[in-house]
Amino acid sequence: MNRVIVTLTGKDRVGLIAAVCTYFAENGINILDIKQTTVQEFINMMMIVDMDGYSGTFASMSEGLDAVGREIGCVIKAQREDIFDMMYRIRGWPHDRAERGP
Repeated sequence: MNRVIVTLTGKDRVGLIAAVCTYFAENGINILDIKQTTVQEFINMMMIVDMDGYSGTFASMSEGLDAVGREIGCVIKAQREDIFDMMYRIRGWPHDRAERGP
């Protein structure tokens, strides 16, 4: 599985999620998980998607999402799951100590 973390932030309005989901559907990208939060008129959405069905590159998908974001007035960013995991890994948790030893 070729998983990617996608985030969207901006002002909420009708059609935001539809625009992003349409882009994914038209490009063979499967949404595995989606979570959104709205605070007053602002939206923050995070998705985990699978690129296995996509025929393009990560860069072309990211550029496509940038274009969708410009069309809907939001910022959409994509990050490979493995890089995301490495950037946000928290050291010192009990399970990390078990991996490293005492």
